[in-house]
Amino acid sequence: MRATIARIALGLFYGIAGALHLALPAPFIAIVPPWVPAPALVVLLTGLAELAGAAGLLQPWSAPLRRAAGWGLALYALCVWPANVQHMLIDLARPPGHGLPLAYHIPRLALQPLLIWWALKAGGACPRRTRA
Repeated sequence: MRATIARIALGLFYGIAGALHLALPAPFIAIVPPWVPAPALVVLLTGLAELAGAAGLLQPWSAPLRRAAGWGLALYALCVWPANVQHMLIDLARPPGHGLPLAYHIPRLALQPLLIWWALKAGGACPRRTRA
């Protein structure tokens, strides 16, 4: 039951994030690192990836599809980590009081591995421990 709730929560999180990437791309484009080509296209593709991953996690009938979605979202979270770092660097370069503080960015960056683990766990890529 807890695993189902965690899977649904993560699916909804990524579904909302994907919709935001498509509906309001400007804030996401602004934090794409300068070495990434075609930022608008990358944001569009990341939004579609989030929606596809969310759909895969939320569907109840195919464990292999949920597992693939979990792996995909884990890799996605790893790939967008540089944008989160870039966002922090942008905010640190702003005058005090403008942009988000380190109290936002440090936990966000530190929790990225947890998000990766959560995607793997929710998708069923991490087997459940059984009690002996």
